Amino acid sequence: MRSVFMGTPEFAVPSLRALAEVTTLVGVVSQPDRPRGRGLSLQPSPVSAAAGELGVPLLRPASVRTPESAAALAALEPDLLVVAAYGKILPPALLALPTLAPLNVHASLLPRHRGAAPIAAAIRAGDAETGVTIMVMGEGLDTGDMLRQRTRPIAPEDTTGSLTVALAELGATALVEAVTAIRATGLQPIPQDERRATYAPRLEKDDGRIDWSRDAASIERMVRAFAPWPSAFTTLEGRTLKIVATRLVAEKRPAAPAGTLAVRGRDLEVTTGDGTLAIVTLQPEGKKAMPGAAFAAGARLAPGARLV
Repeated sequence: MRSVFMGTPEFAVPSLRALAEVTTLVGVVSQPDRPRGRGLSLQPSPVSAAAGELGVPLLRPASVRTPESAAALAALEPDLLVVAAYGKILPPALLALPTLAPLNVHASLLPRHRGAAPIAAAIRAGDAETGVTIMVMGEGLDTGDMLRQRTRPIAPEDTTGSLTVALAELGATALVEAVTAIRATGLQPIPQDERRATYAPRLEKDDGRIDWSRDAASIERMVRAFAPWPSAFTTLEGRTLKIVATRLVAEKRPAAPAGTLAVRGRDLEVTTGDGTLAIVTLQPEGKKAMPGAAFAAGARLAPGARLV
């Protein structure tokens, strides 16, 4: 079985390596090198680097919609096209290229959280579990029939960063199961229930601004959902503070406007629209991350100081 893999970030690497073990991997497609690091030097994507280690032919087209890209991919004559977080919408002609199927490794339990940011969406929604879906790609946004799903509980301390690592491995496992099943019995697709579909749009940097009028539980989930990117942030007297970790405070506190800071014992606490949060870790602009209490000790907070 000849396969071509398309992917870009670290999430896709376990699926790439798994596909190489169970099929004849004849090509890998990834995004072009991007500036990274402090020096902004051009660096290959994690998938490009892994393809080099595997010794597989690598394509990094600026667009997969050009005749040149289409011809290069057609020449590989794949039976399977497997996509994991490639980062671009594929044209119908490319989806029709493999003789068996175009498959996608999606980081949610479809039809819940279709779209570009499914892991963060699951944490923000307070879902008890998430998982991965192997589906047959169609022209719609993550609407294709499903072949395999694997689930994983969302722990109270999970962030998008920790879940991404876990789901990357789970996706590789589910992909191998799907490929094995295709080889044994052929495709057994299950249509998605459109009535249960939700969407997780791509996140933007400004999405990370915290609205302290919201309830404490939803803000705590937001902080975890937006870690490591785009990060939850707020401002104090015009200075930006990245909120790295928070903890729900169970005790009832005196009423105060949302965003009001108070030091209680060894904790820096903030009033929300419903409940109180302890700011466990924060990062002032241009400085390293530090405990909330250490920041409070150095900031000399005025009575009634508020985050906005």
